[in-house]
Amino acid sequence: MAKLTLYPAIDLKGGRVVRLKRGEMNQATVYGADPAAQAAGFAAAGFAWVHVVDLDGAFAGRPANAAAVQAILAAVQGGAGGVAGGIKVQLGGGIRSMATAEAWLASGVSRIILGSAAVKDPDFALAACRAFPGRVALGIDAKGGMVATEGWAEVSTLPAETVAKRFEDAGAAAIIYTDIDRDGMLGGVNVAATLALARAVRLPVIASGGVASLADLEALAAVAAEGIEGVIIGRALYDGRVDPAAALALTGG
Repeated sequence: MAKLTLYPAIDLKGGRVVRLKRGEMNQATVYGADPAAQAAGFAAAGFAWVHVVDLDGAFAGRPANAAAVQAILAAVQGGAGGVAGGIKVQLGGGIRSMATAEAWLASGVSRIILGSAAVKDPDFALAACRAFPGRVALGIDAKGGMVATEGWAEVSTLPAETVAKRFEDAGAAAIIYTDIDRDGMLGGVNVAATLALARAVRLPVIASGGVASLADLEALAAVAAEGIEGVIIGRALYDGRVDPAAALALTGG
């Protein structure tokens, strides 16, 4: 069984840690008021990465939870007050310009995620991939197979595969594929759609949306060798449905 990297999620809304249902901002469950402590907890549990999303920024089109992100970076990067050994941070939400991308990468973010920009401003997204090879992931969020943007508020007529193929030779690190209908619903990962995308493009794919149990992780790990590099886990961790130690032991990630 191939290794599957686990990405515990920290979604930020108003400086707090939340989880949404199907991306609806009015369907937010608050899990904590200290994002930095949450990130440090994930690092202490043995995760190598943390997946951070500035939800307010995704809707506003510019960073909106910068203080919380900076606190996360300070908490997990070792040094005075930080977690020994560190943990890598991938960040999405509101990154719509080269200046913003460069600033976050310079501040200690290991990988940025471009979502809406991949559809609405592909020239910028391609330029960012080329300027920062291996440090830009493309967030492709699909509803009914079609890509959604602006914090999932708008659904396009572009299939996920079409958008992903644009970035195959641009130096992108990965495609993060989210099935919006399953996100935050604990209904299981859409393994079939994720695997179909992984088979269709020459880029690693990270699954997102719907993880409810270790069985979901096992199903993804079983096909990881076909191009599924990792999986993002949110609500199932916060609700205690997935034990971090068991998940890491199962996937090696």
